[in-house]
Amino acid sequence: MKWPTGAQAAEFGHLPDNITVLEGESVILRCKIDEEVTHKAWLNRSNILFTGTDKWSLDSRVSLVNNNNSDFSIKIERVMVADEGPYTCSFQARNQPRTAHVYLIVQVPARIVNISQDKSVNEGDDVSLFCLAVGRPEPTVTWKDFKYGLMSEGEFLEITEIKRHQAEEFECITNNGVAPPDTRRVKVTVNYPPVITDVKNMPAQLGKTAILRCEAMAVPTASFEWYRDDRRPVENDNTLKIKNEKTRSLLLFTNVTEKHFGNYTCFASNRLGASNASMLLFRPGAVYGGAASLNGRLSGVGLWFCLSISVLMKV
Repeated sequence: MKWPTGAQAAEFGHLPDNITVLEGESVILRCKIDEEVTHKAWLNRSNILFTGTDKWSLDSRVSLVNNNNSDFSIKIERVMVADEGPYTCSFQARNQPRTAHVYLIVQVPARIVNISQDKSVNEGDDVSLFCLAVGRPEPTVTWKDFKYGLMSEGEFLEITEIKRHQAEEFECITNNGVAPPDTRRVKVTVNYPPVITDVKNMPAQLGKTAILRCEAMAVPTASFEWYRDDRRPVENDNTLKIKNEKTRSLLLFTNVTEKHFGNYTCFASNRLGASNASMLLFRPGAVYGGAASLNGRLSGVGLWFCLSISVLMKV
């Protein structure tokens, strides 16, 4: 579609006509006269704009373009919505009154005037987004889901019991065919407690290096702590280092000794909750019971009680 630019000119004679112009542009209203004319005037509704060369309008945007035996034209610059309405070219020819009418239609491109701010909500909450737009003619409003390509018509987008996979940007699109669509985006962040996604038991040789990994998905990002089977928090020393990254924590053994073998528990937490998992560092060939354990299968009730007290003290 080609969008109009510059001043538009419209010619009309004795039949009603419509002229469409974009807000802010200029328009020329031409009245073609092919008979001998003695008197002529331009009117907007009942307001006189010009009688011949005499200007009655106080609006500086309205000017006379042509005034001759064949053309009586006016120009309106920087057209406003208030300019919309009927215009009449009235003239007298051969002692007979004649009129020509035109209706000026002012269009305004669709524009978003108010939209929801970015939101941070907890999983399971209901979410309501709004996008308000103006324009002439009345614009349509559509919400677009980028992740799945879904579309929803209307100013309001309602999401019931939002899930973590629905966290994304939503785009509001408004259009009325006058100009290219106007678009804005709203980011929705969904918070949820940690879920540990990857743990496994690890064999290790004496005097060698070894790594225990604990990965957890969470929003906000989880904080990590490590515990030994005797309920002691794991701390850095010259043979053991804890390395916390965005979504995982690593126990780095630089020189494995007998004291390092045993059960380790990873504890991941944020303000919404916590998750834990146990794993073994063991000597190859050693017999041990059970696989790595997710979500609370710790070595005894006492360790879980200890971890719970630790979290409560930090709240």
